Amino acid sequence: MTMRYRIEHQTTYRYSVPVTHAQHLLHLIPRPMDWQRPWCCQVTISPEPTQRRISTDAWGNQVEYVAIEFLHEQLEISLVLCVEVEPRPWTIQTGRPVSWESTVRRLRYGGEIPLEVSHYLYQSPYVRVKNQLADFAREFFPRGSSLFEAVQALNQHIYQDFTYLPASTTIETPVMDILQERRGVCQDFAHLMIASLRSLGLAARYVCGYLRTDPPPGQPRLQGVDATHAWVAVYFPESGWVEWDPTNGCLADERYVVVGWGRDFGDVSPVRGVIQGGGAHELKVSVTVEPGATSKPPHGYH
Repeated sequence: MTMRYRIEHQTTYRYSVPVTHAQHLLHLIPRPMDWQRPWCCQVTISPEPTQRRISTDAWGNQVEYVAIEFLHEQLEISLVLCVEVEPRPWTIQTGRPVSWESTVRRLRYGGEIPLEVSHYLYQSPYVRVKNQLADFAREFFPRGSSLFEAVQALNQHIYQDFTYLPASTTIETPVMDILQERRGVCQDFAHLMIASLRSLGLAARYVCGYLRTDPPPGQPRLQGVDATHAWVAVYFPESGWVEWDPTNGCLADERYVVVGWGRDFGDVSPVRGVIQGGGAHELKVSVTVEPGATSKPPHGYH
């Protein structure tokens, strides 16, 4: 079922002392894909930047460079956009009985694997490859089991056995601490799942974006709403990338709007940068995802 959304994303930084100079990178605009079409995208920044430049990063995501070269005590970044999301094309392909061991062999020795997939096989700044993580995952990857079923089992285990607890971690919390404490937020669970899969020799990447929740009466509201959300994509040689959400124990569907992907959070942080001055700061983030955008994509838009 095709869904249309209107998304508002407000980020506000308030500084205890003035910032004299700032440079930021913004990952806010959803990726255009065959099954996802953003339009009417407007990013407003206050104070008005000295420089603004849009480009594409190493992972194919749209990124905006912003420089503010004068004193300011507050930074406000507002995004308003519409997006149309169709069912993922892999939803009819995930039943292929491909064993996880054969996938590891193909990734390790198969020359036909796309070069870009190799970036997601190894450790990265926030995702470590360790024997302990392979041992943790191996319980859900018995010999001869299909890759789809094994990843599904790992995803469900993280959802059921780990506690979603806001403010219990920071982005600097190591994956091994998440494994030991068994609590965290969406980025922690995504990093843990990715690290476990890479430790087995599989390719997995970090996906960030927006999540719409509209639970039926009596059902719980999905966690991770009212902020940007993070989940995981796993590479299947026959089907491409398949997305799982360990925070909510499900496959990604039309509720999930992809902004971008990379090796880990550091590659696709919504707002990151460097400042001179500023002292302490207060951060406030507000996200609203409303179904039923009234406008439609322009005719012929791809």
